[in-house]
Amino acid sequence: MVPYQTLLCINPPLFEVNEVLLSPTRHHVLLIGNKGMMVLELPQRWGKRSEFEGGKSEINCLTVPIAERFFTSSTSLTPRHAAWYPSETEEPHVVVLTSDNSVRFYDLKQPQTPVQIFCLSQSEEESIVPSTSRSYAASLGEIAVAFDFGPLMTAPRHRSKEVLVHPLYILYENGETYLIYCSLTHNSTGLVGRLLGPLPMHPAAEDNYGYDACAILCLHCVPNVLVIATQSGMLYHCVVLEGDEEEYQMSNESWDLRCEPVPSLYVFECVELELVLKLATGDDDEQLQSDFSCPITLHKDPLCLTRYHCTHIAGVHSIGLTWVNQLEQFLLTEEQDKHCLQELAAEQRCIVEHILCTKPLPFSQPAPIKGFWIISDLSLGAAMICITDSYECIIRQLLTTTRPVSPPLLCSNPDTSSIVSPLRNFTSSSFEQHIANILRRNTTNPLLLRASDAEGAPPPQECLQLLSRATQVFREEYILKQALAREEIARRVKLLTSQKNKQKFDLEQCINERKLLQEMAEELAGKYEGVKYNQEIVMKRVKKVLHSFNSHLPVLSDSERDMKKELVVLNDQLSDLESTITQVQMKTEYQRKEIQPEESARKKSITLSVSQKKCIHSVLKEQSEHITEMVKKINDIRTHVNF
Repeated sequence: MVPYQTLLCINPPLFEVNEVLLSPTRHHVLLIGNKGMMVLELPQRWGKRSEFEGGKSEINCLTVPIAERFFTSSTSLTPRHAAWYPSETEEPHVVVLTSDNSVRFYDLKQPQTPVQIFCLSQSEEESIVPSTSRSYAASLGEIAVAFDFGPLMTAPRHRSKEVLVHPLYILYENGETYLIYCSLTHNSTGLVGRLLGPLPMHPAAEDNYGYDACAILCLHCVPNVLVIATQSGMLYHCVVLEGDEEEYQMSNESWDLRCEPVPSLYVFECVELELVLKLATGDDDEQLQSDFSCPITLHKDPLCLTRYHCTHIAGVHSIGLTWVNQLEQFLLTEEQDKHCLQELAAEQRCIVEHILCTKPLPFSQPAPIKGFWIISDLSLGAAMICITDSYECIIRQLLTTTRPVSPPLLCSNPDTSSIVSPLRNFTSSSFEQHIANILRRNTTNPLLLRASDAEGAPPPQECLQLLSRATQVFREEYILKQALAREEIARRVKLLTSQKNKQKFDLEQCINERKLLQEMAEELAGKYEGVKYNQEIVMKRVKKVLHSFNSHLPVLSDSERDMKKELVVLNDQLSDLESTITQVQMKTEYQRKEIQPEESARKKSITLSVSQKKCIHSVLKEQSEHITEMVKKINDIRTHVNF
């Protein structure tokens, strides 16, 4: 088994590599330096452990230089920021932001010629005189320093069919953010391929939220969140929402008729990173701590959309946005409750964890992070791998309080037939959230990278300051908050115990009352049966009394008159039926006498078929039944008349 594998470049780069980026398809690696870029093609994997080329120790890899002639001929131009185009289905493309305020797209099949070029100059004069305008723009902060792609979306206000584009957010050093809708398959028509902006930020600030912006990151959650970082350690979390049409119309009428509607950035919160550990020192040291600044690099977390990481020469920070899921639920609901949104902004804050510190003191030499990656392991869980300037590999676990939303279970569908207690909705996870808010730490003790280095160890006085600071953090952020959480839990347990005893007492009372109600129900059921029996007897007696009373009346009642009429009609019908029956009997007798002499003569000659016999039997049966019914009716009428 080979402990590690070495990838060798067939055509090694002539520049110093500062950054390495893996492509979305996991087939290429982008090598970025101050004087150029190069793409390394990864070999294939096979074998038992799926290693490169079956597990060889050294492998030669094909390399493709990107814009080699461009950077060689233009020595003053350098790549400021580079990234892969976020598409796993199309051919891999490299996107680079150069120091001449241009964004270029390069295809690996034609690495020397850009496929697309977007000029980010805010005026036409800058493109005509690049040397002078670049210096003025740099002094004013009007140069692009970073960019990031947003999720795939439909191009707004496109005349033809729906075109899928990637929004490209471009950050300028003065804090302004611009937007370009990029598409490699469609031409630049409409808003596609145009530089839009700057994007309005709400609420507006006099300093435009800092003049030293250095990095931007787009979190692909709903809604999209832009993270803007400054060199002073400030992070701004901006929610990307569609702008107001009235605002666009006013801006069009008052300023420029050609401006197009662009999204707006709503600054949800501002976070200040602790780049250097804050120690209880003198005024001069505090001034050095506050004046320390450095470029910050933002990294997405592939395991959680609401978490990202910051690396710089002073260490590593991890930030988790706990309010994104609740904001998404608020936007999906039809109700527009401003108080709920204000409570969300006031209570829900992001979680910041200082994981690694490479510059614990203002006078310490910085140790920049050379490599950073996120892994997911069954034993480690979510963890980060950091490679220091001394090529030391450090593995640290990530935040456990920030995790992706679990998919709903099949058994979690709400059953409308089941009755849910209203207390469950009232106290759903409120106490857990309360304890989590108490235990939430504002400051953490990071891992001091150079604390164990004997040569670079600080003097005893500064070591004492570090120890005092760590002790104070442990006392204030751990012990005191745990004591408060314990008191809250004890108070909660006491309250729940009293509620439990009260519920037990109420339950016993309910059981006794249920027994009494059962006994009362049995007594009432017996009384009901007796009353019902007596009522039936009384009803029978009342009927008899009414019948005898009506029989002694000298005048017939209305019902008796109607009954009399019906009896007269029935009597007439009976007489008609008797005459009809007599005629039928006479005819039957006559037919029988007529048929008897001929039966003996026709017995031998006439034979009936089976169907004829069945027909005769059915006719005779119907006549006999009819006669029987008539006789029965006559008998009933006679008995009724006699009554």
